[in-house]
Order: sequence, then structure tokens, then C-alpha cells
Amino acid sequence: MTRNGIAVAFDDEKIDAIFKGLDHCDMPGVAVGIAIGGAPVYRKCYGLANLELPTVLSPSMRMRIYSITKQFTSFAYMLLCEEGRATVDDPIGKYLSQLHPTSHSVTMRQLMGHVGGLCDAHMIKWQFSGIEQKVTSAQILSFYHDVDEVQFPPTTAYSYSNGGYLLLTSAIEEIAGCGLEDVLRKRVFEPVGMHDTLLRRYDDGFVANSATTHRMTAAGCFARSNDMGAWAGEGGAVSTIDDMLRWLAHFDRPAIGNAETWSLIKSQQRLANGTLTGYGCGLQQGRYRGIEVLYHGGGGQGANALMLKVPSVGLDVIVITNRDDVSSTSLTAEILDTCLSGLEPPVTAFPGPIANGVFRSPTTGRILQLYAEGEKQIAFSGGVVSQFQRASDRWIWQTDPFQKNKLGIMLLNDQENPSKIRIEDYGNTDELIRVAPEQQPCRWEIAGVYRSLTTGTDALIIDDAGIMRLKFTGRFGPNDYALEHLAGGIWRTKLHRTASWLGGILSFDSVGDFEYMNQSIRSLKFRRVS
Repeated sequence: MTRNGIAVAFDDEKIDAIFKGLDHCDMPGVAVGIAIGGAPVYRKCYGLANLELPTVLSPSMRMRIYSITKQFTSFAYMLLCEEGRATVDDPIGKYLSQLHPTSHSVTMRQLMGHVGGLCDAHMIKWQFSGIEQKVTSAQILSFYHDVDEVQFPPTTAYSYSNGGYLLLTSAIEEIAGCGLEDVLRKRVFEPVGMHDTLLRRYDDGFVANSATTHRMTAAGCFARSNDMGAWAGEGGAVSTIDDMLRWLAHFDRPAIGNAETWSLIKSQQRLANGTLTGYGCGLQQGRYRGIEVLYHGGGGQGANALMLKVPSVGLDVIVITNRDDVSSTSLTAEILDTCLSGLEPPVTAFPGPIANGVFRSPTTGRILQLYAEGEKQIAFSGGVVSQFQRASDRWIWQTDPFQKNKLGIMLLNDQENPSKIRIEDYGNTDELIRVAPEQQPCRWEIAGVYRSLTTGTDALIIDDAGIMRLKFTGRFGPNDYALEHLAGGIWRTKLHRTASWLGGILSFDSVGDFEYMNQSIRSLKFRRVS
């Protein structure tokens, strides 16, 4: 099939070559499905389903797909709207009156598009109580009863939020009068023929024909991963390669869902500043080397997945791993490079030095660190480590194969050691000033006990044999970080156990309190109590 100069072709051996390094009989692996025009042309798996048993992965084996679940949850809500039982612009307070008043006016559309501005309850739990404690969705939801902080007014910014989809789950269950498991099974999975797909909230029970997730440890070996607590409509589905290919084919010939529903799911939402976010209602829209793609990824402890559709040429791809040291996103990009001809040339990096420094915005309080990791340009902002690529002598952009210009940084005055930087974040501009480092940070000044009343979290900072440690005791248990001094009163948290992706920034003020910031908590105040 050819469209606008882009041709799709399939070569079994070339696809096999992409996965040759993962074809092991003693390691977890990856499952891959490719379809052209809705007809499957490639259904192969590499590696084991479980390191404890000599069982290989198969296209019909259930695997964690995490946040790919979000489109099913949005779709289920849309079906309720089609029946006249709800609307996409209903406020969440209409269904969950027990929430804190700050949450009541955020709409379902805004929650589905990650533009509602509420703090992410999942992130609050993970940050302050760790990922090991088993909790229920209702317990995580309880944060929204008390937390009065918001990240931003609705539609003024974009911030990916699992908590928003937990709220959506609760609203669906309130409207339907049953659990989301039943809603998805009866209204989505069975009508589409996805009989092996289901909502699995925990990994501690037994579900037939299921692969185990595996995380890579610091020692370089695999271990069974933690399930991070309860999962619902934000990331609880398990599915198979075969079922996901059925779902992708259903996009082209829907058996359920009217035209308005499908348009809302696919269409990007727009911020108040006019910028398109790339995210609709559970589905992302982007471009890869000049061609439009619809996609959504998912990732958690020990697994990740990416589902992608190239509508113009009828190419569908699903990649699911049961190990966290392999990227389904990178593998999918390689599949596109192999199957598609006529694409634009890959973007090459502009030559230039690696930028360094710690910067703070006098307007928003945002903090960002730039540094080198080998030859890579890294930015640490809001607890997230991201790779950037130089686009010109002044601009560096976050690397994402499917979303161009996601987050940009302009280097002012100097390319290597700028005195200022300007961030472009979904059309919002913020200027940050370089923070001069202290020669010897006063460790003893920050040691003490702090408290966040709204999240019910205590924080203890101690000097542990020369290493500053931050010990949170949250609503559902403890979490322990090492602290790294960056500059001035700014410290970075580093988790010393599993989930190295979990981190944040502490910014101390003149009276000794600190604000905690990460990717889903823009500014949470901790006051010193001793």
C-alpha cells in the first residue's frame, strides 16, 4: 500500500533481525505483532514468560500493557455518554462529591486529556510510601479527599496523570453500578472479540496463561517485579498480541462506538494558549519521520508496551515486553524504519557542547538541572531524567520519536554554561536563572523533621555517616532516599532501592521549610516541626 509517497512492505527476515538479540531461551523477552490492512502478517515472541518455568512467550499469552489501558477506560466512559448517562464535560464532582472542593469542577474531558491540573494521587503514594505496599484503589483515591493543592488551573498546561484515570474509573463505576472489570469486559472486550484481555488489579493472584514481569536489578540480574499497588483504569489491563491486533483492526471498522466517540478519543486536546497537546482521550497523535501515527505506550515495574497505528498505509504494530531493560518504543521505531519507505530522513543532532548547570524560575519556582551522561545531554526536571538533543546553536529538545518539540530549552548567553535558560513547554514559556553552587552545603541546617498536612506525610532528614538521607513516612508506609546537593538550597532525591525512576527536588526557603517537586507534584509544602 502506498499513500503520499509512503509505501508499506513486509519482510519477515528483516523483522526477525531486529529481535535477534532478544532471542534467548534463558531470559524474559518480547512479544511482537504486525498487521497490514487489518490482516496479521507477523506474530512472534522471543524469550521466556517466566524465568522460574521453561515456558516461552506466545502471541496468545496475557501480558501487562499498563497505560495502554487508558484508551479502553476512556472508550468505556464514552459509551456511557452515548447512552445519555453522562457527558464528556461533566465535572468529576457530579459523581464523586466526597472529593476536596478544589477537584469538583475538573471535567471528565480534562481528566482524560491530562489537562485537569490535579496532583497525581498515585505519584503521592509512590513518592512518600514507596511502591511495595499493597493498597486498594479506594485508598489511593482518598488523597483526593484531603489534598487541596493543584498543579495548575485546568487546560493551562499538560501533565500526564495516572490519578486522573483513577478518578475516571471511580466515576464509571458510580454511573454503571458495577466494577470497571465488568464494564470493560461486557462493553468493550467481548464485543471486539478480545476474550483474553481483562482488568487485573493486582499481580499476587493467579490468572491463567499469564507472563511474569521481570525487573533488572543493580547486580545485573532479573528479579520478579513489584506490582506497585492497585491498578484500575489507569493501567490495569493485561492483553495479548492477538487481542491487541484485533483492537487495532477495530479502529478501521468499529463494531461499537459512534463517530463522535472515535473522533474524541483520537483528536488532540488544545490548551488555553492554543497549543495542541498531542493527547486526545486515552490515545496520542504524533508524527514519525513525517508520517502521522496514533499510539499509546505503557510501562511499569518489569514490563513495557507500545501500541501504534499508521492510518494512512494501514500498518498496525504492538510490542509488549516482560522485562524492563528493553524499550518497546525503540523496537517499534525500528519496525517502522523496516516496513516503511519514503519517510523523511531521521533527525540528526546539531553539533555543540553539553550544557551544564542548575536553574530556578523566579516566577514559577520550577527547577531544572542540565548535565552530561557520557556524550548525552540530560535534563533533570520534576524528578524525571530525560535525554535531550541539540537542534541548533541555542535550542535543545527532548527526544521522543513520535512527539516533536515536546519540551524545548533555549540556552541564553552561553551554550555550555548559560546564565539563563528559557523553557518552552506546550506553548508555555518560563525563564530560569542559573543558581550559583555553594562550596560547602550546610548539612546540619536541613536536618530535622518536616510535615505535609494535606498528604499526611512526615519527612525526616538525617546525616547518615556523611550521606544526607530523606526518610518519608506517608499515609501507607515509608520510603527512603539519599539526597544529593545541587546548588543553593536545592537538593535532589535518589532512591537507593528499586524504581530508580522515582525522584524529586527539595527546595528550601529562608525560614527552613521546603517545597517538594516532581513530575506530577509541582509544589508541595513541607513545614519544619523540629
